[in-house]
Amino acid sequence: MNMLKDKVGMIFGVANKRSIAWACAQACYEHGAKLAFTYQGERLKENVEKLTAEMDDALVVACDVTNQEEVEAAFQAIKKQYGKLDFVIHSIAFAPREALEGEFVTTSREAFLTAMEISAFSLPQVALAAMPLMETGGSIVTMSYYGAEKVVQNYNVMGVAKAALEASTRYLAEDLGKHNIRVNAISAGPINTLSARGVKNMGTLLSHIGEKSPLRRNVEAREVGNTALFLVSDLASAITGETIYVDCGYNIIGV
Repeated sequence: MNMLKDKVGMIFGVANKRSIAWACAQACYEHGAKLAFTYQGERLKENVEKLTAEMDDALVVACDVTNQEEVEAAFQAIKKQYGKLDFVIHSIAFAPREALEGEFVTTSREAFLTAMEISAFSLPQVALAAMPLMETGGSIVTMSYYGAEKVVQNYNVMGVAKAALEASTRYLAEDLGKHNIRVNAISAGPINTLSARGVKNMGTLLSHIGEKSPLRRNVEAREVGNTALFLVSDLASAITGETIYVDCGYNIIGV
């Protein structure tokens, strides 16, 4: 069953084969989607090009969300190659490493603004650019984490940014709903990705959740990818403004 036949998607956040964004891309590609990928900086360009080399009609474009001209150029490249856009998977976040350890109260102004711009503001920024290409509607999915709702040691400013991201999801869902564009967030459990390694003591967190979650294990990237596939497909046509937990049930646990 090709749930995304004739659909065009744009994937933000692929760094390597372990990226959640890459798991999402694989799930969507396997179901017939044509995909465009963004990269931030020349250092990641080669990785993305190697991963996508065997995907038919894949497009790889530069897009640093702190550079508005690059954002606009990326969407123009989508329009030129495909003529439309059906879904976006937004899986980008960043905070300086020193802000992901110790106490939140010591967060610098620079670190706070950086985390908010890249991890939260980039969602409405991307949504605004995507709207004109989603003439018949579409779906936007972003990636959050439980640290947006509860305090997670060392997650600090990223938790605050993810809280803003989840609020943005709801406001965007209201704004874009009249255009038949749905906006949802996936709150994935921790996965040993390149970005996750920036959080101090990530190994301890993975071990704890693996022991305490109802399924007694950690989530796998492919499971997050399958959820993204569902959300961008017509099977989720009445779902918008939601944050869906894909964390082996850990979020329901109290003490």
